[in-house]
Amino acid sequence: MKDIHDACVAHGKNEDGSIDYIKGANIAGFVKVADAMLAQGIV
Repeated sequence: MKDIHDACVAHGKNEDGSIDYIKGANIAGFVKVADAMLAQGIV
């Protein structure tokens, strides 16, 4: 759970310093899938 929270915080920061956890989770999920696709040579 800590890793998920850290990923949401890393990818969900707004310009005013607040954290958008939904945006962060969506971006973190996309990055995870994209990294897996690159590792498999799909992209």
